[in-house]
Amino acid sequence: MNTSFSPQVAEQAVHWLIESQGDDFDDTQQQALQHWLLADHEHQRAWAHIQQVNQRLRGVASPVVHATLQAPPSPARRRALKALLLLGVASAAGLGLQSHNPLPGLMADYRSPVGQRRRMQLDDGSLLQLNTRSAADVRFDGQQRVVRLLEGELALDVARDARPLLLRTAEGALQLDSGRFNVREFEGFSLVSVFSGKANFSGQALLPGQRARFSTNGWQAIAPLDSNSGAWVDGMLVASQMRLGDFLAELGRYRQGQLGCSERVADLRVSGSYPLDDSERILQMIEVALPVKVRRFTRYWVTVEPRVS
Repeated sequence: MNTSFSPQVAEQAVHWLIESQGDDFDDTQQQALQHWLLADHEHQRAWAHIQQVNQRLRGVASPVVHATLQAPPSPARRRALKALLLLGVASAAGLGLQSHNPLPGLMADYRSPVGQRRRMQLDDGSLLQLNTRSAADVRFDGQQRVVRLLEGELALDVARDARPLLLRTAEGALQLDSGRFNVREFEGFSLVSVFSGKANFSGQALLPGQRARFSTNGWQAIAPLDSNSGAWVDGMLVASQMRLGDFLAELGRYRQGQLGCSERVADLRVSGSYPLDDSERILQMIEVALPVKVRRFTRYWVTVEPRVS
């Protein structure tokens, strides 16, 4: 079986499998599942594979696995079952996880689930904040301070200390002066924003008011901070003439399930400041501001389409 599908599609397949096993899975949800399956061959590959993983888990002689599978429906069971399925996918097929592995996030020192943000004071007085679906490890000793971003996005207010602070991502290590920084992990590169202080990478510095991608090849695309840089810390999504398709991709990070739009409206422009803690309100605001209609197959499958006059 071809098991080449992305971690994001794997999570969607896990979501649909859990939904399909629920007592309230009705005809509307069944249609939404079929719509998802027919949208992309990658979805079909992931769906077939996650069903195999589910069958293998049922044959595992483990009290923990057995208790999770047999537990009555509850939010806790859903979270545990999702973790088991993702673990099973990773171990059974590798999930094409050369560049992304969900296991470190599950075992991280600090994690934030979808739609939530976390704020932690570190031992040195630094302030660490995690955005939606993010994970980080922290290791301090007598010689240095190391923060490792495993997935997602973080903001870090670095306290003054004699020890250097290294912020590691999959692409390498940044050395951060005391100051405020935002770092987000993407596929194949990371994006760092410097609000104050200085970020050094491979002997080159990024200064306050700048943001840039970096990879194993060094800094790329250095630019001024934009209006949305770090706005999530204040619970806001800020757009300035942002494509609707890009806007919904950002908003989708804070919601369970699938959020997308028709290609016919993807290039419409969005501006404004939107509260991240109420994504349904944001979708209502978009309907008022643009000639679009939000179509909800289920609360987990939402798409934005042209408004029919």
